[in-house]
Amino acid sequence: MSWKRNPYRFLQQVRKYGVGVVAASTVAVVGICIYVNKKNDFKVFASWTNLSEQLEYPKIKWDNNWDRRDPKLLVKPMKDENNNDVNDEDVKKQTPTATRHIILIRHGQYNLNGETDEEKYLTDLGRKQADLTGGRLKELDFPYTRLVSSTMTRAIETCDLIHKFLPDLTVERNDLLREGAPIPPEPPVGHWRPEVYQFHRDGQRIEAAFRQFIHRATPEQKTDSYEIIVCHANVIRYFVCRALQFPPDGWLRLSLAHASLTWITVRPSGRVSLRCYGDSGFMEPNKVTYS
Repeated sequence: MSWKRNPYRFLQQVRKYGVGVVAASTVAVVGICIYVNKKNDFKVFASWTNLSEQLEYPKIKWDNNWDRRDPKLLVKPMKDENNNDVNDEDVKKQTPTATRHIILIRHGQYNLNGETDEEKYLTDLGRKQADLTGGRLKELDFPYTRLVSSTMTRAIETCDLIHKFLPDLTVERNDLLREGAPIPPEPPVGHWRPEVYQFHRDGQRIEAAFRQFIHRATPEQKTDSYEIIVCHANVIRYFVCRALQFPPDGWLRLSLAHASLTWITVRPSGRVSLRCYGDSGFMEPNKVTYS
């Protein structure tokens, strides 16, 4: 049977026998997708159309004021007698021109048998991973402007090892970047179930860290910046979901290697892109670990 000669008959067979059976005996249809909804009705769409429309999913639009720094909303709106904006100059003064590059680094492998934070120090492999990451950052040779770390032992040790490769930077410590439980994950997992109070305690802190470190540049910043933040897997995964405006409760679906690089770019317009996530390709395979 030919799709072109009798498309309706073709779709009837799809409904009756399934796409795979019909496709096995027909010529491939390029650029056409067939979807069956809950009522068992079939619909035909061009393959490039929006899936949220095809499958009746809600379409989520980008919130341009996600960091509360949209220039148009930072000035008092003013109109002339013809209802035209007359505060364009004020908006222009509040508009950034620089791009922020934020490189998030997870700490190296650490002693999982430690009871206290001080006992959760880097293993020998974790120290080697941090050295490799420091070497990679030096090799990239970006004009780094900042080096910040969590105040937990494993992050401090990782940061200090990286600092040896970038000695011109001043090291900062920040308690907001400490590891924690950002938000109850969806779906929940059986092997990791923090108490509810931990989400209330850690979630607000990690969200505060996101707002402090992930945002578009200020108008005063004239050149692009490259900032390094050494912290923890849960924090980084939450940051990525929030920055990309993905559902933040999906953070635990992501995995992150020790001492890996995650690169977020925030443009002056507020647009965000993920240049890389959990990059550990600069390490030998036997040096890559997860936990």
